[in-house]
Amino acid sequence: MSDIPTENNDLVYHVDDKPPFNQCIIGAITHLLAIFVPMVAPALIVGTALNLPADITAYLVSMAMIASGIGTWLQVNRYGPIGSGLLSIQSVNFSFVTVMIALGSTMKADGLHVEAMLSTLMGVSFVGAFLVAGSSFILPYLKRVITPTVSGVVVLMIGLSLIKVGIIDFGGGFSAKSSGTFGNYENIGIGLLVLVVVIGFNCCQNALLRMGGIAIGIIVGYVVALFLGMVDFSVLNNLPLVTVPIPFKYGFTFDLHAFLVAAIIYMLSVLEAVGSITATAMVSNQPIEGDEYTARLSGGVLADGLVSVIAAMLGSLPLTTFSQNNGVIQMTGVASRHIGKYIAVILVILGLFPIVGRFFTTIPAPVLGGAMTLMFSMIAIAGIRIIISNGLNRRETIIVATSLGLGLGVSYDPEVFRILPASIYVLVENPICAGGLTAILLNWLIPLNNRESQSVAAAEFDITAAEKNTD
Repeated sequence: MSDIPTENNDLVYHVDDKPPFNQCIIGAITHLLAIFVPMVAPALIVGTALNLPADITAYLVSMAMIASGIGTWLQVNRYGPIGSGLLSIQSVNFSFVTVMIALGSTMKADGLHVEAMLSTLMGVSFVGAFLVAGSSFILPYLKRVITPTVSGVVVLMIGLSLIKVGIIDFGGGFSAKSSGTFGNYENIGIGLLVLVVVIGFNCCQNALLRMGGIAIGIIVGYVVALFLGMVDFSVLNNLPLVTVPIPFKYGFTFDLHAFLVAAIIYMLSVLEAVGSITATAMVSNQPIEGDEYTARLSGGVLADGLVSVIAAMLGSLPLTTFSQNNGVIQMTGVASRHIGKYIAVILVILGLFPIVGRFFTTIPAPVLGGAMTLMFSMIAIAGIRIIISNGLNRRETIIVATSLGLGLGVSYDPEVFRILPASIYVLVENPICAGGLTAILLNWLIPLNNRESQSVAAAEFDITAAEKNTD
């Protein structure tokens, strides 16, 4: 099967380009501003939900940043079979938040001490991460299953799911909902201000201004929010000056029941990683079919698994390839993986100084919402472009329409499949998983036409030939 290149001609810097130092710094800061709060939020949410001591929560946040930095370095540098070689940013996987809270709450109810609970959660995460790493070796044999249509559906569902997060922040976030200020003039006004600034700078012909558009929009919104008294600095109190990573700080305990629950989420995260990496390839003007794409996909998923092993060892929640940065790539036109090296180093440094990382959490929700709503929509557009790249004949239309209907339907009411067994319900209550699994199932069940069958046979022949050459 020949490589199918994408057609994004709006890139200022391509994957292997090396921008000047000042533009690398601007690009890195832009990505960090877009992903930082979602990066540290899972640890903060889990810490709050499980009522963890402030020092433990701060440690979880710091380790999330350090692990993300290490993971990003592996992804962008591509050591042998490890890494996608794209501007793929690693971050904490939101899919594990609910699972960690549920497992941790059960353990606490059973009388388990906080450190013993964390020891079990990290032990389960450590072992489960090897499932992701192992799955990377069978991805080349799944060309018949993970087609551009399937990957496109997953990317589309990721974007559509994230839009909900962005629009809630646009209106003030969940805290504003509880306080009754959601959607008031201040929140909507700041969200619109950031949105307009980002769009304005993105329309500039000057590459530097375009690259910094998201960062400038967030900074402008932050300053306005500061004058309106919407910035809370209380989260900066009583933090340690430096956080030193300690492997297995809380010990290592393995629980089979907890592992089986987490294992399901780990395998689903592979599907999300495939979608995210495909989207990154698409917006970076790289092939989304063929040997090069398959190698990037396998390397990216392998890095996902290995980084989650490292993350669990350090004391962080599991990581995955982040989708948010794909929107940044589209908005700025910068796909250079070398910027990822700067992002990685900055993340590790910020992780060592928790007060710096916590400062980013003071950014008000509507400031982030104004930028994220647009970026998340761009991810959905990338999914549509991936789907169209494979052609939208009758068969593909049925697959996309059914997957979109069920996936988006679940996002409207996750309780719709509550009658199913718990092991299956865990799979389909997530809109990304519901849409992705539907696409995989239909892609397997609905027969190909003759021309498509010949293409698949050729792809399988290529794999066999490659194996013989290797032998």
